[in-house]
Amino acid sequence: MKILRINMTEARITVEDFPQEYRGLGGRGLTSTLINNDVPPSCDPLGPDNKLVFAPGLLTGTMLVNTSRLSIGAKSPLTQGIKESNAGGTVAASLGNLEIAAIVVEGQAPEGEYYLLTIDAEGHAALEPASDYKGMRTYALVKKLLQVYDEKSGVLCIGPAGEFRMASASIQSSDADGRPCRAAGRGGLGAVMGAKGLKAIVVSPAGKHPETLADTDAFKDAAKAFAAAVQADPFASQILPSMGTAALTSMVNAMGAFPSRNATRGVMENHENIGGEKMVALIKERGGKVGHRGCSQCIIRCSNEFVDQEGQYITGSLEYETIWAMGGMTDIADLDTIARLDYMADDIGLDTMNTGVAMGVAMDAGYKNFGDGQAAVEMMEEIARGSEIGKILGNGPLAVGKHFNHHRVPVVKGQSIAAYDPRGMQGNGVTYATSPMGADHTAGNLIGSYLTGQLDPLETDGQVEASRNAQIFMAYLDCTGLCLFAAGAMASPEGAQLLVNMINIKCGTQLGTDEALGMGARTLKAELEFNANAGLSKEDDRLAQFFYEEPLPPHNKVFLVSDEALDSVHNSEPI
Repeated sequence: MKILRINMTEARITVEDFPQEYRGLGGRGLTSTLINNDVPPSCDPLGPDNKLVFAPGLLTGTMLVNTSRLSIGAKSPLTQGIKESNAGGTVAASLGNLEIAAIVVEGQAPEGEYYLLTIDAEGHAALEPASDYKGMRTYALVKKLLQVYDEKSGVLCIGPAGEFRMASASIQSSDADGRPCRAAGRGGLGAVMGAKGLKAIVVSPAGKHPETLADTDAFKDAAKAFAAAVQADPFASQILPSMGTAALTSMVNAMGAFPSRNATRGVMENHENIGGEKMVALIKERGGKVGHRGCSQCIIRCSNEFVDQEGQYITGSLEYETIWAMGGMTDIADLDTIARLDYMADDIGLDTMNTGVAMGVAMDAGYKNFGDGQAAVEMMEEIARGSEIGKILGNGPLAVGKHFNHHRVPVVKGQSIAAYDPRGMQGNGVTYATSPMGADHTAGNLIGSYLTGQLDPLETDGQVEASRNAQIFMAYLDCTGLCLFAAGAMASPEGAQLLVNMINIKCGTQLGTDEALGMGARTLKAELEFNANAGLSKEDDRLAQFFYEEPLPPHNKVFLVSDEALDSVHNSEPI
């Protein structure tokens, strides 16, 4: 295993052996540890002292299914704390195949200069001038890069939003069809990449080092059994292939926790027009694809291809969070418009969630009307142009709220909430408030506990403990590179042990299941330590004030978890 260090100031690349003290670290565990150890907490996130770290998971590049997740870490220009943003697609598997444990991008290119980082089938890296690609949107950029390099290469890139260094800028990742429709969206890491002067990373798909496993046969047997457990999980094998994450739209709306019209309602009128059932019907009627494979080694196939009435591609994988942000928060009840906005966000290089919520705040403040799809499209174009209002919108909901002097801004640590209102899902509110990442949809989501009746979403009992455990588990999962949707295979002790066995074989460790879960706790500890040193305090672990004061219809609840309870989340061990 090796680490590539890319010094953008000197346009120099060095290759380091993987440090022994980092043995057993991968994915989010590695990005957060490196950031905590090597980045001055008080640095300017868009300055030369910040580092941008790309790390596949511990098991990425092995034969295990659904391990193509890539962690990207830095100090966030959005939250001002540590950030790990996670993306699927094809790049992670290619890096894992080349035994590249991390790419660390440091320094800063001269202002206005941009580079490509290319990695060939032997793992050799090079920096090439990218002046010809400057200003390009991601779809045109990736198409051009795949013409110049191997057409099956994996690409990570930024669009205009990253070059403008907007706080909602994403890093787009190419999918199995070479489309930049996967995103490390959260935290504004595209702005960090833009500030470094790095336009794109192109990784050859052809590289493959021999497996360095202590017991290849035992690993193969465990991987086969784990894949069978994934396929036995009804959510992974039935719901996701047939409808994708859009299936959650009707479920969460029925719970009264679907934040609509800038989180003034928990139920969206005409939600059936943007739900998973409607989406699937349109896709099938028009000749699109459902149950599509977007990521390397995926056996779940939760992705889709949304097409227009002529059968022409609009966007790759219309997801629940995007449907909510671009539709629910703006009250746009038209899937064609939402799909177009999704495409535009990917093309410009924007987090669909932070951007959709920003538009919802703008509408709530009276800048545009709720439900006006054309106005939303125009706002997206303003962001792409980098106009005055475009920069405000592209910097996210908090910037929009300040500009319009509007109080209802659903963020934590500057980052928008996800598609679950904390007044209708109290435990998700705990996660929003206390995650080192800011409000987030994967940092410790309790939707599964609510849908299965394990936890009452409207009461406070058990929410802190459930959030704590979910945050630790998710951090552990992010270390491995395993997709969240494959985690159902770990529901049984036997399934959980299979994953630990594979980690031990791969890393030469002797962890038990509790010790493996400790990866998550240690990762969170590093992240919390960085945030504290960066100046974030308990006062930052709070929801926006209106969540405590404005009851959410239809249940007419406010957020009920006390400050004392929030402060206790990371003071105890998991239960």
